[in-house]
Amino acid sequence: MNHMNVEFTDYADTSYRLAEQKAAQYFASLYMQVMEKTYVPALTKDIQLWKRNHVRHHTWLSFFSRGKRKPDTRDYHRYIGWLDYMGKLDGYLDRSVSYIYMRDLGKALDSSETQTRIQHMVADIKSHLVHSTRANRGDQPEYMSLAGFYRWAQKEGIETAAIWVMDKLKDVSFHIPKEMNAEQSQRKLIKIIVGVVLHVIEEMDDETSPAERARRLDEAIRLGYSYGLTYPFIDDLLDSQVLTAGEKEQYSRMIRTALLTGFVPEISGWAGHNMDFIQYVHSELRDAFEYIKGLQRPETQKTFFEQSYVFFYSQDMDRAKNLSNANYTNEELYIPIILKSSSSRLIVRSVISAPKDEGFDDRTFFYGIYNQLADDFADMFDDRRDGAVTPYTYYLKYHKQRSDLINPYELYWTVISHLIHNVYQSDIKTREVILDRAINGLKRCKERLGTEKYNEIMEIFASGNPEFNRLIGQMVRKAEDVDFFDKLLRDQMNTLLKNDQREKEDFQDTIKTVRGQINNLLQIPKNNGISPMKEPLIDAANYSLEGDGKRIRPILTWVMGVNEYGLNASAIAPLLRSLEYMHTASLIFDDLPSQDNASTRRGRPTLHQVHNSATAELTGLFLIQKAINEQASLDKFDAKTVLSLMQYSAGKAEDMCMGQAMDLHSKGKALTLEQLNRMCFYKTGVAFEASLVMPAILAQVNEPEIAALKKFAYHAGIAFQIKDDLLDLEGDLLVLGKPARQDTQNNSSTFVSILGQEGARKEMWEHYCLAMEALKEVPRNIAFLKHLLNYMVNRER
Repeated sequence: MNHMNVEFTDYADTSYRLAEQKAAQYFASLYMQVMEKTYVPALTKDIQLWKRNHVRHHTWLSFFSRGKRKPDTRDYHRYIGWLDYMGKLDGYLDRSVSYIYMRDLGKALDSSETQTRIQHMVADIKSHLVHSTRANRGDQPEYMSLAGFYRWAQKEGIETAAIWVMDKLKDVSFHIPKEMNAEQSQRKLIKIIVGVVLHVIEEMDDETSPAERARRLDEAIRLGYSYGLTYPFIDDLLDSQVLTAGEKEQYSRMIRTALLTGFVPEISGWAGHNMDFIQYVHSELRDAFEYIKGLQRPETQKTFFEQSYVFFYSQDMDRAKNLSNANYTNEELYIPIILKSSSSRLIVRSVISAPKDEGFDDRTFFYGIYNQLADDFADMFDDRRDGAVTPYTYYLKYHKQRSDLINPYELYWTVISHLIHNVYQSDIKTREVILDRAINGLKRCKERLGTEKYNEIMEIFASGNPEFNRLIGQMVRKAEDVDFFDKLLRDQMNTLLKNDQREKEDFQDTIKTVRGQINNLLQIPKNNGISPMKEPLIDAANYSLEGDGKRIRPILTWVMGVNEYGLNASAIAPLLRSLEYMHTASLIFDDLPSQDNASTRRGRPTLHQVHNSATAELTGLFLIQKAINEQASLDKFDAKTVLSLMQYSAGKAEDMCMGQAMDLHSKGKALTLEQLNRMCFYKTGVAFEASLVMPAILAQVNEPEIAALKKFAYHAGIAFQIKDDLLDLEGDLLVLGKPARQDTQNNSSTFVSILGQEGARKEMWEHYCLAMEALKEVPRNIAFLKHLLNYMVNRER
């Protein structure tokens, strides 16, 4: 180890010892307050004052307000609407934003500047919520969607960072092992990114120029991801059973070395079987580490390493505890918690290189354990199941054997009293917010566990100080207006992530199942007595149809026709065949030497390579005629409706020909974006449109719905084509099933050639947003289309 490394090590060890001494002093102070019960009279008085605004006596007039009763918070839009209707939204947002300023930004609520900022933020959030609730039919909140996030990024001029982080989050989600909770990891990572962005926004003011604001927000997103990545890939990974004990030790040594030396060591001599996963994690964490380090000012770099080391080492000490060990002291249980809970928040200030703020440091240091004890109380049964040592799991197991153990529930209320009176100087607003939060946490716990189980727990933890605990119990039963927006968002995000995963699995299952059914429908039979001249055409057609096609278009028609419009699956089988025959014919023509001159299609040699151009041309014409014949075979539907469908289909076929002609004539020419959009819609978008509109025609849906489907198809089709252009530049033959960089070789105008790689990505996400916005006009919640669009922009082939 060189001199610099020794200096880093000595500094980190000294820093940890100093932090440990400060935590020990804090714990000793709390211990005395618990032993002397000084928190009881102080908090009893606080709660008596607090409850005047939260416990109301309902009169007989309440019976006439049944239509205004509080809806379930899981019904997000109705709940926000109810708060607004009842005049409670301002107070709800005020306590919620105030809490965020205390917890995440380390602010004191008695500051007039902080209060002004809180009021501005409350007004902004309220305006957005009210507009969103009125405009939304019950879909997910706009700002929780990819489209909503990208629209915000456009407004701030940080689209590149938004695209980067969306790609990163998708990649992390893909790599999270099944032994870990992917939804929780995603939620934590997103929460950290939002937290860092909030810190950076708080550091700016109205005088910050738009360019500087965009630069700092871009950095904040990348910093938030880089710091947040430590939660799934260090904290959660080491807590999980993914790695063996030996792997965990080896991995921990690597992290400790990076924090002590300032350099990420290479993977060498890895003995575990998780090598591929660890290589990915190592690469991501190394890049994240270097990004954070690269943005540190020289005067903040030591602070960053110091706090990171304190956080990791205290986490490691806590993680090493075993629930079967009955001999841990109170200090061993609580000091690492004080250290990790405070340093995890202090790191954020170091990450963004914020100016030193002693008030922030002190408030954050004292506040951390409050948040940690609240979280541990909520998670105690999961933690006990997993064998994790927390103050609550340890007390549950050993409180009858060891009278010296501090009751963590008593310590929790002691911390609350200490914060209100010793840290925040008895500020009225602070008392209000902290007690709101504490009672809300117990209410949520009671609701989650059920009254019987909750009472059992309280018999253990609230057995002392009966008068004080009866008062707390009364508040849990009767107090109103103590719920918080961040809890609503967390619940909503958990629900959305679970629903999204379930919908994604349903989408993939539907794709797989329906694709198999469609593949079984496509083979053109050679009937008895067939002309020998026809056999080669059928063989050539079947060769092209048998390729590894995605079958997106007929799958989309099946889903819309059967699942959404209730059409009989066997009745629309001819329509499914016609769509794939027409699409395959268009690919055969596209691949010809006179057009795109492709050598590979759907993972196999193109038809003209296997036979010749003349056979390919004739086969394409043959498939077009077969498609028309199939449409004429829709005999389960009204003849006039089928005729309308065929007329529509013929018009779309003309558009596709026009699009291909435009493509051929554009080779070697620089198209405008408008010309390229039009050409791509004719080439690609019309096929998506037909897949949506043709089953709608058969189901005789109304014109506004068809218009909305057309708008969705237009933007989805262009987004699909842009992704194709990007894959042509970036893709791999084995994944794509066709050669990459064909557009460059053919001298074709593409979104990449016109806009550049970054510009093409922005344009793709713009059309993604427009397509998602068009879906809101469709009078049905079609999750399949949402996931199809996500597939289009995230696919690798």
